[in-house]
Amino acid sequence: MQDATQQTQEPQPEGHGTEPAHTNHQVKSEPSDTPPLSPLANALIDSFEKKTQSTHGERLSVNPVVAKFATWYEKLRNVMEYREDEMLLRAAIERILRRMLLLGGNAKTTAGPLVRELIWARYLPNNEVPETIIERVEHSIELHLRLRILVLERHKIADNKLNDLIYALISSDIERILRPNPEKEAIANFMFQIFKDDIVISDDTEETRDAQVYIAIRRAFAKDDVAFLRYNLLRLYFGKLTEHTLHNIARDFMKGYREMLRELHYPRKERIYTFVKRRTAAFLILEDIFRSHKGRIRQLVEDKQELEKAIYNACSEKYQAVSSKVQRAVIRSLFFIILTKVLFAFFVEGTYDRLFYGHIIWTSLLINTSVPPFLMFIVSLFIRTPGPRNTARIHDSINILLYNDSPRFGGALTLSKKAAKPSRVFSILWFLAFFISFGFIVYVLRLLHFNIVSIGIFIFFLAIVSFLTYRISRIANLYRMGDKQGVLTPLIDFFFLPIVQVGQQLAVNISKINITLIVFDFFIETPFKLLFAFFEQWFVFLHAKREELE
Repeated sequence: MQDATQQTQEPQPEGHGTEPAHTNHQVKSEPSDTPPLSPLANALIDSFEKKTQSTHGERLSVNPVVAKFATWYEKLRNVMEYREDEMLLRAAIERILRRMLLLGGNAKTTAGPLVRELIWARYLPNNEVPETIIERVEHSIELHLRLRILVLERHKIADNKLNDLIYALISSDIERILRPNPEKEAIANFMFQIFKDDIVISDDTEETRDAQVYIAIRRAFAKDDVAFLRYNLLRLYFGKLTEHTLHNIARDFMKGYREMLRELHYPRKERIYTFVKRRTAAFLILEDIFRSHKGRIRQLVEDKQELEKAIYNACSEKYQAVSSKVQRAVIRSLFFIILTKVLFAFFVEGTYDRLFYGHIIWTSLLINTSVPPFLMFIVSLFIRTPGPRNTARIHDSINILLYNDSPRFGGALTLSKKAAKPSRVFSILWFLAFFISFGFIVYVLRLLHFNIVSIGIFIFFLAIVSFLTYRISRIANLYRMGDKQGVLTPLIDFFFLPIVQVGQQLAVNISKINITLIVFDFFIETPFKLLFAFFEQWFVFLHAKREELE
């Protein structure tokens, strides 16, 4: 793999309870002479202040009536497949690509309709996307499809694995084309320069360390999913896919592919990710401040009082936004459970009851389908966003990032490639946590006369709901510096984490065989999108006829 330090120094466009507002915040008096900016901070501000070239020419527009129906459909479709908001666009691109290419489409026939569908669904703004973007999308699809053919000719690789990878690469590349984000890339590169010296892997190379820091930043800050991580790692290894690099990439493809898999399955990746994630909030707020003060960033950072006010205001706004996001996530999760799991429970448990008891046992069925979602709703009421102390920590961290020549905060991380094996005592305690948590649930359900199928469905629901609740709590802590630990945290973790871990495995594996989504994607979405396209052309035709009368 090419040196990650060199590769990430050039910004690349991307693909991806509330604290009271500080309106009366008393800014501390500061000396008039603000310390000079660090070289890294200067470079970051320069990248933000670069003027972007505006694109000219015709803009793509869609019929607002068609767009409204398409947006409703997309929201319903997304509810049935629980994803983070940052992943929705890339996932939609991949889904549309799969449908169109499987139905016999090619780069030329797919690019235009793909972009229009994304505008229909409001992933892209109407009347703002230039028509010339379609050519770039078409070129990306064509190059990647040619790469697939060349790789199959030269290497032994399972067709389904290569297809999944190619779809991930195309969808990630198209997102970068449609939604470039050089400012986020600049912050990510800034983070890399800071964290790469704070993390030491004692028994591995600096190249591996750099790759792992890069992956951790992409996950924690840029919110890359696995598809985007694959795309970015292969770009680090091969560079950009072009007409000139196509055959060289195809020739060495398996080397890069194996290196990518090695980095994605690195044994200490989660430890490095956690280290970076707990320090990411300051960079998120810094990005928000720089975006909102674009054009006068230097004026802002040269006045520490004004900067402090901007930090506190940004934190307050973000905490409120996160609180709203948590509420939306709870509602989406409830709909996700109702639309994808309740029908399953009725079918399985109802069938079992009729076969073995001659009738449906409504008591257990209603408990199974109502109690876990109700528990998630109750738990969500106790989720809190960060408070004033957290804002103060973010303020101090941003000052360190901007004015220290070697910005460091929160200590360094030194680890070895192979984690020390946990004590046998800890393994026994972890097994005991599983036994106690699930044993207690089974015991209570047996007291309620649940049969074995009803117990299995209840545990299934509870595990899924617990995992979704845990993910929602992560949203609430997006802007938290460090890790929140309460007096009861170890006790809650002991009984709750086993259930969350089971829920994670169920959510990941079951999503791969979601029958409801298969039906939607191939039997409902295709005719719906054809109908939308027909009505859009019909509205254009009617508009032309109306113009003839004028």
